[in-house]
Amino acid sequence: MKLYTISEFAEKLGVSVSTLRAWDKEGKLVALRTPTNKRRYTEEMLYRALGIKNRQEPKKIVLYARVSSAGQKPDLENQLEYLKDFAAGKGLTVDEILFDVGSALNYKRKNFLKLCGMVTRGEIKTVIVAHKDRLVRFGFEFFEDLFAKFGCEILVVNKAEDMSPAQELTEDLISIVQHFAARLYGQRTYKARKLTRTVREALKNAADSKTEEPAAEQ
Repeated sequence: MKLYTISEFAEKLGVSVSTLRAWDKEGKLVALRTPTNKRRYTEEMLYRALGIKNRQEPKKIVLYARVSSAGQKPDLENQLEYLKDFAAGKGLTVDEILFDVGSALNYKRKNFLKLCGMVTRGEIKTVIVAHKDRLVRFGFEFFEDLFAKFGCEILVVNKAEDMSPAQELTEDLISIVQHFAARLYGQRTYKARKLTRTVREALKNAADSKTEEPAAEQ
């Protein structure tokens, strides 16, 4: 294993030796120590500091599933079985299965954070999800690009079944209302459910009235 001295490592990162000493003290980038207490750095530390993946190709294939509430447990089980069948049909060996119960707007989901950590450590080759919104409601392209920088592909199974732009916007709006209604009134309160139901009905009525509008005369 190649080890760099502090001056060599500083040169490769384009920072000063004093910056590396400060990072070590702060715990941001802790150096190894020789028997004589000299700082040494590994190539893995270099890749991590530069924000790039290790030269060793990531190996793991991970399934990720999500549902919004505990009451959707059957949906979660079906989702996982569907992903397993898909992977098997493609001849892919699944190394790990991760799932969460929570809103797609919540980026602090336990296993979502675990997944992101594994990706940024260069441990995952492919993440398989049923739909884009099983991973995140907004910003899917951002995460797709971010994961790719660490050698990880996000494989979305149901691309052919993606919703229309209007349907997708409607679901996004409902998700936002549900999220803030839960914060204002509590997840299961009548007020939260009523607000969400009212918005859903209003959006449906707006869509129906637009469909029923007569075509403009030519």
